Amino acid sequence: VQLQASGGGLVQAGGSLRLSCVASGRTSSRYAVGWFRQAPGKGDDGEFVAAINLNSGSTPYADSVKDRFTISGDGAKSTVYLQMNNLKPDDTGVYCCVSGTYATRRRDMYNNWGQGTKVTVSS
Repeated sequence: VQLQASGGGLVQAGGSLRLSCVASGRTSSRYAVGWFRQAPGKGDDGEFVAAINLNSGSTPYADSVKDRFTISGDGAKSTVYLQMNNLKPDDTGVYCCVSGTYATRRRDMYNNWGQGTKVTVSS
């Protein structure tokens, strides 16, 4: 599976962006897509943002984005969207989409990682 993320950009605090993740190649019948973000200057592995199980519809979110971000999937287009509203400077980072079998906060459960798209939120 190849993943391509897009939709990042520069936005003022309080604004919105919609990220897209397009999957191509062979996908499993049980399929989940998630988003992780890496804040600038942080040397950790990044933070879980949200995920969606495209079979069950379950959508776990990080507490920091709950009620502001919405993840959704379009199976016909093999695309997952992350609608981000009321953006804050702390949301700044590179957002990567990932895929695996389960919609989980655990990064080690995802075996496909796409290139990231950069999101910058100015104050």
